[in-house]
Amino acid sequence: MNTSNYQPTVTIIGGGPAGLMAAEVLIQGGAKVDIYDSMPSLGRKFLMAGKSGLNITHSEPYEKFVTHYGKKQKEIEKYLKDFTPDDLRAWAKELGVETFVGTSGRVFPREMKASPPLRAWLKRLQKSGVTIHPRHKWLGWEKDSLSFETPEGKIKVKADATVLALGGASWPRLGSSAEWVDWLEQAGVKVEAFRPSNCGFNVEWSKFFREKFHGHPIKSVILTFEDFKQQGEFVVTKHGVEGSLIYAASARLRDEIEASGKAIIHLDLAPAFSQKQITEKLSKPRGSRSMASHLEKTIGIKGVKAGLLHEFLPKEIFANAEKLSAAIKDLCVPLISPRPIAEAISSAGGIKFEELDSHLMLKELPSVFCAGEMLDWEAPTGGYLLTACFATGRAAGFGALKYLKI
Repeated sequence: MNTSNYQPTVTIIGGGPAGLMAAEVLIQGGAKVDIYDSMPSLGRKFLMAGKSGLNITHSEPYEKFVTHYGKKQKEIEKYLKDFTPDDLRAWAKELGVETFVGTSGRVFPREMKASPPLRAWLKRLQKSGVTIHPRHKWLGWEKDSLSFETPEGKIKVKADATVLALGGASWPRLGSSAEWVDWLEQAGVKVEAFRPSNCGFNVEWSKFFREKFHGHPIKSVILTFEDFKQQGEFVVTKHGVEGSLIYAASARLRDEIEASGKAIIHLDLAPAFSQKQITEKLSKPRGSRSMASHLEKTIGIKGVKAGLLHEFLPKEIFANAEKLSAAIKDLCVPLISPRPIAEAISSAGGIKFEELDSHLMLKELPSVFCAGEMLDWEAPTGGYLLTACFATGRAAGFGALKYLKI
């Protein structure tokens, strides 16, 4: 396709990490690159991810890192092998972004925020020749052209290749509305229905507990569910529970609710003590102290943790040290449903991998490549989401170069 006088054109739709990485590969490969995004500025969800510190990847050994992609590990790993967490850190350094490893093994930029690296990246892309078109909402195809709604009206765009990086279905107000699903399905592409991932869950709290403890963090607990067991913290909300420890188990919890109508998590509220130690401490005479004071003085159970015990245990349990200690080490909390996908950090579902070739080109739509959260995979927070978005965006960019023969 390429001649000495012709520069192949590539349209990228979506200005998140996957789309920007594809743009970088393509502009360096000699293509003319235009990025279209429906929002007034690019990287809105990327910026949201960095509000509490931009966790770009994880420092654990690669062999362990790839296991966090669950059922889609095999599909995602082929792209991660070509752009590992170490490669991502090296890429960031080249961009002028120094990174460090936090105490949990997560990797962050020195400045923690997402805006400095995003500004540097966009500046480098534009300096390289990438043209950015904000406020251009993709409307699908009209024959062999891409149709966009713009502030100046509707336009049509033709390109030699297209990279779709439109995101999944979480946080639609930031641009990932999943409207593209209908257009791809009409073209014969199979798309797995989107479901919330890294999400909170609804719990039927009593009115008293909900009003008293909404927003309270539950720290230093161990959550167990089936083969999942991890220590961490989460937050009580008026609807139920959310936070890092809940997100880490969210895929398993969601799948169990879909299968049986509910999921019961098991909480160890006092990881520092064995059940025997708790029984011994609670069996000591408490004198004039109330049970609440006794729990606090002996094992540090107070506030929201004490509230959880009262929420789920009958009163008579508190008079039996052995039964109460057993409940403290294994409190059952039933989750009834995931929170809506619009609230989720990410989504599961998307374009099935069998619809794509090894270079992420759609088999039904030659010249159209897909990357990022549009694809049918999911991962917990901890840098795994962003790393795979970068890696698949890069792979789609190289796939388009191969297709264009440049």
